[in-house]
Amino acid sequence: MKHTILLTLLAFLFWACGGGDQKEGAVEADVLSLAWSDIEQQARGSTVNLMMWQGDPLINAYMQNYVKPAVKKQYDIDLQIASGQGGIIVQALLAESQAGKEESELDMVWINGETFYQLRQIDALFGPWTDKLPNGQYIDFENPFIGQDFQQPVDGHECPWGNVQMAFIYDSLKVSAPPQNRAELLTFARQNPGRFTFDNHFTGLTFLKVLLMDIAGGPQALAGPFNEAKYQQYAPLLWDYIREIKPYLWKQGNAFPEAVAPMHQMFANGELWFTMSNNDSEVDNKVLQGLFPESARAYVWAVGTIQNSHFMGITKHAPHKAGAMVVANFLVSPEAQYRKQDPLTWGDGTVLDLKKLPLEWQEKFRSLPNRRYAPSREEIQARALPELAPEYMIRLAADFRKEILGQ
Repeated sequence: MKHTILLTLLAFLFWACGGGDQKEGAVEADVLSLAWSDIEQQARGSTVNLMMWQGDPLINAYMQNYVKPAVKKQYDIDLQIASGQGGIIVQALLAESQAGKEESELDMVWINGETFYQLRQIDALFGPWTDKLPNGQYIDFENPFIGQDFQQPVDGHECPWGNVQMAFIYDSLKVSAPPQNRAELLTFARQNPGRFTFDNHFTGLTFLKVLLMDIAGGPQALAGPFNEAKYQQYAPLLWDYIREIKPYLWKQGNAFPEAVAPMHQMFANGELWFTMSNNDSEVDNKVLQGLFPESARAYVWAVGTIQNSHFMGITKHAPHKAGAMVVANFLVSPEAQYRKQDPLTWGDGTVLDLKKLPLEWQEKFRSLPNRRYAPSREEIQARALPELAPEYMIRLAADFRKEILGQ
């Protein structure tokens, strides 16, 4: 994921937000004023273009083999899915805005955190719309890990889709006592050079945020809006730590995996003894796929790991807003969330408050297979750290390239 520096985006903010909105505003108001039955009727026969990360075969199968045919059968919506994430989405929508396009090529985008922040900065998201969704009544908006996105209120401009917590994954046949904090990790890396690393994209940046919070003294030290003084105080200590551990990382820290998928593959073939995931349940589906050995185990550090949610957004100039809203409503239906949480399907945590569901669905969720290779969410919830404000991730991405990669 390429993290675009905000200064570039903000330079275009005034231009991107100005002019040509009168017609679009009328269309938005018209959609939001409709009853849900009329929104469904307007959605029929439409083609909804969704851009999302497609780096995991189980996620792709869930979307292509279940969601896509389901919305076609139930609502006559043709869901088209294109690959793209983070900076690609931001750049695409910014380019459309610069070109003065009245209709976007994209209706929906899978986003969270810094991408949500950047899209709000350039006024590229439609909203508020989530209160129109009938299945929105089941979403656990009161949960701060779901109702906020990197400490930002979602304000109806994106719909929670799944909830996950970062986990470290190790081979229990090779590692008997996995490190529980940064000091133990440094000791482990020195004793086992080349067996640990982190990717230089989203998951690796989440790992850097965990380290930064630990160095700062815990999540409360960095809570709230981005604080430049605090960043300048603690970030140099983070880079000192990374420079200290760097010689003992994979390839002596002279290279980092470009994404989490190649890191998973190196773990699978034994080159690495550790990998990591932003999904605390991913180890189970990777073992069930046969990618990871049955000796793979997931855990979270004693100091905690970040828990967050991911979301579906609708673009401001989406030509098929009604269709996008219907697709989003299906994605947060009890049926779709139940299937998604099954480790055999994806293992993605639900954003629904199970207490609000009809009893039959409560029972179905409770009957889902237990995790075999990861601790239960109940076991690790007390170690869940809230996300930092999005600017921390943006700054860490830029400074990692400068301080560690020398770019």
